[in-house]
Amino acid sequence: MGYEGKKVLVVDDSAVMRQIIKKNLKELGFGELSEAENGAAGLKKAGEEPVDLIVSDWNMPNMTGLEFLKAVRADAAIKGVAFIMVTSEADKEKIMEAVQAGVNQYIVKPFNAMQLEEKIKAIKF
Repeated sequence: MGYEGKKVLVVDDSAVMRQIIKKNLKELGFGELSEAENGAAGLKKAGEEPVDLIVSDWNMPNMTGLEFLKAVRADAAIKGVAFIMVTSEADKEKIMEAVQAGVNQYIVKPFNAMQLEEKIKAIKF
């Protein structure tokens, strides 16, 4: 699948998790990857450089992934960006909250590259 021209923003407060996700994305063929350590930094970066996909954690300092998602969906310039939440939040209530906020796909940690690929393929972008 051709993801070479797609730009992805990886947002997670864990540098190790950002590296794992970026490695998986590179293996899937994504070429342009950027990262941010929390939702506030991610929102700033998404506003400065256009992205096609955001992969974000939920539990982060300064601005949670859910707050970040809501801010993205409220911003006319970036509201249409595909958004995948990758998180340890597995409660049905949390998942429903993210779906209601406009998340495209939801992955519960731990995850593998195949699960990430399946979620990406399910998004039409």
